[in-house]
Amino acid sequence: MTTVRVYMYTRYERIWHWLQAVLILALIVTGIEIHAPGALRLLGFETAVELHRLLGFVLIANAFLGFFYNLTTGEIKQYFSSSPDYVSMAARQAAYYLRGMFRGEPHPFEKGRDKKLNPLQKTTYVIILNVLLPLQVITGLLLWGTQNWPRFVGDLGGLAPLAAVHTIGSWLFPAFVIMHVYLTTTGPSPAAHIRAMVTGWEELEAGHTTGAPARPEGTHRPRGRRNATGRRRRSRPKERSGTREKGTQ
Repeated sequence: MTTVRVYMYTRYERIWHWLQAVLILALIVTGIEIHAPGALRLLGFETAVELHRLLGFVLIANAFLGFFYNLTTGEIKQYFSSSPDYVSMAARQAAYYLRGMFRGEPHPFEKGRDKKLNPLQKTTYVIILNVLLPLQVITGLLLWGTQNWPRFVGDLGGLAPLAAVHTIGSWLFPAFVIMHVYLTTTGPSPAAHIRAMVTGWEELEAGHTTGAPARPEGTHRPRGRRNATGRRRRSRPKERSGTREKGTQ
């Protein structure tokens, strides 16, 4: 199988991804200590509460910056599909995850610089970023500001339903993390996708590089044409017309 090396993830995308991962894991740990202090004691209840609040605000800021980046760079289109066959495409992807990849079948969809996400990934990330994350943020802010907005919280049913919704969301995030980490190991090698999110470069099958490969930040486009292997070759200097023959003046 012939592969080509494609620059898939920019420096900002990688920093955003790993910062978001660290924040979510830290929120999960501090959240467990808050809700079950007897089961986990790392920081102490009061410290865990304060750190949980701080991490929540950092998560909100990082999510907003990520949305701004995707919107201004056009990367937001990666999360949506205009195909009328989207449902059948998602079903094919689900069948691959449940059965096909265990049989060594090829991936049903090409991956490339302009097609980073398969149909199920698009649906999952849209739900995570536009439903679950805002729900966690809103319920978390209401729980944090109960003393400041007692009437508003009371109109919503009080602390009990808010805490229940926030707790359910808290368990959905670990479920997503476990599934996400597992699927990262299903690439050409168990560490291939993780390595790509560290370096930005990913090995893709030849012909699966939809869109022109992006260049890393801070690099210049080399001169010359590409040869058959995709590498650029330096153009030879043109010979000057009217050059003198040896021995003539």
